[in-house]
Amino acid sequence: MFHAYPADTWLEAPKQSFPSSLSADEFKALFRGHPGGVAVITADAGEGPVALTVSSVVSVSAEPPLLIFSVSALSSASVVLSRAETVVVHLLDAHDVDLAKFGATPGVDRFDQTHRWSALATGEAVYNDVRAWVRCAVINRMEVGTSTIIAVHALESRVMRDVHAGEPGDALVYHNRSWHRLGEHSKLEG
Repeated sequence: MFHAYPADTWLEAPKQSFPSSLSADEFKALFRGHPGGVAVITADAGEGPVALTVSSVVSVSAEPPLLIFSVSALSSASVVLSRAETVVVHLLDAHDVDLAKFGATPGVDRFDQTHRWSALATGEAVYNDVRAWVRCAVINRMEVGTSTIIAVHALESRVMRDVHAGEPGDALVYHNRSWHRLGEHSKLEG
């Protein structure tokens, strides 16, 4: 069952000024060394689907099933994502690196290759043959700096390539401006 969340459940981002702050370049250098899982988000607000690659998807809660991601205001998909009621979050592995690159390439039509995607019965665009996807209802948006954090409630999912507990899988991560595959070779003993 889907639960509606009142719009006032998120606090407004504080409007504070600080005596000093990291520059954008310093901040980017800091996070360049912090790897992130890779996902492609698709959405449609009525004028046709959009897609973008992100490394900001975070699981927030299992009960209820919630996740968040951020979208830069500079993204060509940001206008549609600011109005879409639902999104599909595609969680990628190393087999999906071409889709990750495609979603990160500016100025391309991400839906002109009709063999790569299909529409769900509910109308959302979903890319075929990805590791997993989850269809979500947008429950809140929060403007923060030059980005928007979007909170979503998971409604339906499909896993095509499962990863078993304790196994490294074939994860795709973005680290230091390049794509990496996690696997048995990168597993550290705990």
